[in-house]
Amino acid sequence: MKPFSIAALQLDLDYSDNFNLVVEKTYQVAKRYSWVQMIVMSELAVGGSSRSLEYSLEKQLPKFQDIAKELGVWYIPGSFYDHTKDEVKNIAPVISPKGDLVATCTKTYPFLPYETGITSGVEPCVFEIPEVGIFGMHICYDLWFPETSRSLAMNGAQVILHPSLTDTCDRDEEKIMARATAIQQQCYYIDVNAGGKQGRGLSIALGPEGEVLNESSEAEDIVLIEIDTNKVDRVRKRGIKGLGQPLKSFRDNPEPFTKKTTNNEYLKDLGVLEIPKKE
Repeated sequence: MKPFSIAALQLDLDYSDNFNLVVEKTYQVAKRYSWVQMIVMSELAVGGSSRSLEYSLEKQLPKFQDIAKELGVWYIPGSFYDHTKDEVKNIAPVISPKGDLVATCTKTYPFLPYETGITSGVEPCVFEIPEVGIFGMHICYDLWFPETSRSLAMNGAQVILHPSLTDTCDRDEEKIMARATAIQQQCYYIDVNAGGKQGRGLSIALGPEGEVLNESSEAEDIVLIEIDTNKVDRVRKRGIKGLGQPLKSFRDNPEPFTKKTTNNEYLKDLGVLEIPKKE
């Protein structure tokens, strides 16, 4: 496998209408760092929380396919709301250097009870880059559910991309979870958060032993990483620091998690999923 270079763009975004900025920064990065092979944006970078059809996947996708083809890069321009039938989904496209749509990632866990009216995804997003390796992706709040990253890893993902839009005070907790995910799944983990009015920034990129490769402040930043999936394979085979080999252990003993392992009465006692009330 060959080393592969990624630029994750933590941009100073407005609440919405960021198309021109996203395109401008994409071209700037491609020109300044001509060796970059993949460009990744944060969740809902172009349209923010707006569900206007103007910022929908169906309207925006062809423009970004043209850019990817022109620049010859793998391109994830953040995510977009997809309007089909009576459903709205939060979807991030994966565009090849030829401008082809090779995969889509649908957010599995909308940020309820706040991100209402969004239909959940049901399939893990895994795609292969020839001669490089297998990539996976999940979106923002999906990070909080270790089942999503475990599913990606068990489907071979050596790199997990995580476009996020977090503007709240729990961003530090997310960074802890990002590092834990890289360690648990023994993979590269690239978490790119929105900046500016949209989010708090603080993006982070991690290696397969949980090592910090790059870490951003709240200011606009371009997170540059070179990955080598051979390292992932070695860590997964030999263990982190030659010790823990969790993927192999889980592979060899998945039985406890294929049985009924939940206490439904306890879960029912937690109450409905709603915004907390004053007490």
